[in-house]
Amino acid sequence: MPWDPDVLRLAVATDAETYERLGEPLADRGIEVVHLETTERTIPLTAGDASDDAFPADLDVGYVFPPRDVEGAVADTMLDIPWLVDHDDVQTSRNKAEVLARCAAAGLPVAETELVSNPVDEAAIRDAVDRVGPPVVIKPTSTTRGVGVAKVGDADSALGVADYLDLVHDFAATGDKSFLVQSFVPDARDVRVMTIDGEYVGAVERRRDDEGWRHNVHRGAEATGIHLAPELRELAESVAQLLDVDLLGVDLLVTDDVAVVSETNARPTVDDASKYEPDFYDRLAAAIERTADA
Repeated sequence: MPWDPDVLRLAVATDAETYERLGEPLADRGIEVVHLETTERTIPLTAGDASDDAFPADLDVGYVFPPRDVEGAVADTMLDIPWLVDHDDVQTSRNKAEVLARCAAAGLPVAETELVSNPVDEAAIRDAVDRVGPPVVIKPTSTTRGVGVAKVGDADSALGVADYLDLVHDFAATGDKSFLVQSFVPDARDVRVMTIDGEYVGAVERRRDDEGWRHNVHRGAEATGIHLAPELRELAESVAQLLDVDLLGVDLLVTDDVAVVSETNARPTVDDASKYEPDFYDRLAAAIERTADA
């Protein structure tokens, strides 16, 4: 497409569902979505015109900071553009322990959780499981898409999972050597709430046809648009405003008696527009334009 000075060029560092879904609605609002390839390639760093050869020209603003820190930092340096969701936003959301600690300190309901920083002895893990109360969910602090998450019914089983995590943490290149012991909420609905600028713009419930308890879409769950109760909207908005992330998915575990914050995602998959509020893309475009003008 020829360069148009009246069209914002938005760098999107993914070629998956979100990239495909953003294209047409944002084009209708004067924003061109451009694929930013940062992984599985070579990137010239030191040539005089390295930035011209490495990435598309005339980009105005980025969508979400690229998924790998090293490649993302290179792209960020060469492009010198603002991001709707920047590196700090991604790091904050990805650190599940920080998110839960900040929510708890603000008086927001969260799943009962303890942070385990390896190495610790077996007694410490047993005590953590006993305090949280089995069954518990063990999850790495910084992974996404349900990777490495396990439900265990007793302290001995928890120790077995911890042994496997120890093998990963033994590698010197593994930066995060922690995991969470979190209470399992039985019969909970898994709800992903989408927020823009700290305000509710839609929600989906993630469900599985089988009896599995993990409801990540990347693990086979289906995301169904739902009408969310006002108090749950307010809870998700409170989390987004507390973390100050302009585009954020807030994950809630909801039963008939309780709703708790499970975690957040600053790289939320954009679902079909029918699952969001009618002005979803208007508000997303406005947030992108504001970021570009900042």
